Amino acid sequence: MNNINENDFSRIDLNLLVVLMVMYEVRSVTQAANRLYLGQPAVSAALKRLREMFDDALFIRTSYGMTPTPRAEQLVQQSAPLMQGLHRVIFTPDAFDPQRDNRRFRIGISDWLEQWLMPDLLAELATAAPGVDIHVVAADPWQAIPLMEQQQADVVITVGNEVSRDLTREKIGPAGFRTVWSRQQIAMERLTLAQFVGHQHALVSYRGASESALDHALQRLGKSRRVRYVTPHFSSLPLLLQQLPLFATVPQGLAPAWCQRYGLNAAPVPVEMPDYELSLLWHNAQQDDPANRWLRETLRSLLQRKI
Repeated sequence: MNNINENDFSRIDLNLLVVLMVMYEVRSVTQAANRLYLGQPAVSAALKRLREMFDDALFIRTSYGMTPTPRAEQLVQQSAPLMQGLHRVIFTPDAFDPQRDNRRFRIGISDWLEQWLMPDLLAELATAAPGVDIHVVAADPWQAIPLMEQQQADVVITVGNEVSRDLTREKIGPAGFRTVWSRQQIAMERLTLAQFVGHQHALVSYRGASESALDHALQRLGKSRRVRYVTPHFSSLPLLLQQLPLFATVPQGLAPAWCQRYGLNAAPVPVEMPDYELSLLWHNAQQDDPANRWLRETLRSLLQRKI
């Protein structure tokens, strides 16, 4: 763009170039007018403007019709590919073919959602979209809105209800929590409220808070728990639970894999807690982009199967 002088284009009307192309093809003002659905005076006026623009006669009247000058020949040969490309850009809708196209998508996501969703997504893309790469961008619920407003990700998978006039939030569905622990550290199969508050807990907090909605629910019952360990990372919890007699209350999607891989036990939280709502979040500028639309459809389908 640095080589373009915008002022040079102020006197150019692309419609005049269309007249030039048609005149070159039919070699007649009358036939050009018919082809363009214009009156003959309009085509004559356009030809006059073309001659002034390029300071050349462009077409000479002969017994064989309007013969192009060398300048007209040069203009048509050089402009025709540009006009075809411009026509393709303007009138051919952009498309995205996941089987053929190469593309890297940036997905904003928190660490627990990455653990829960990304293995299944990558396995699916291996056959459905072999040229697609995924770049995960860290996005906890407090980062999601500013991250997308600055278009630092193509789509964010998040929880919460925050809105922005620049963004679209599509709610996919609710999900709940499970409490997990190691049977080697806490020898029981069934979780009661008394046992729940009788042991220490690990808490994931993206902002370092030592309380959560769970503590508020306990307080309404006149109960409390001791949170011994606070971390912003879900990934540290399984190994921690294997070594210490702690409970951790986590999104329910993590529980099956953790129980299978780390020998943990899982049970419903013995306190009534509200579910969280999973959403897709994207910038309005990406609303109609075919590639982004395909990504949203893929993530939507994955989330609906997993919830």
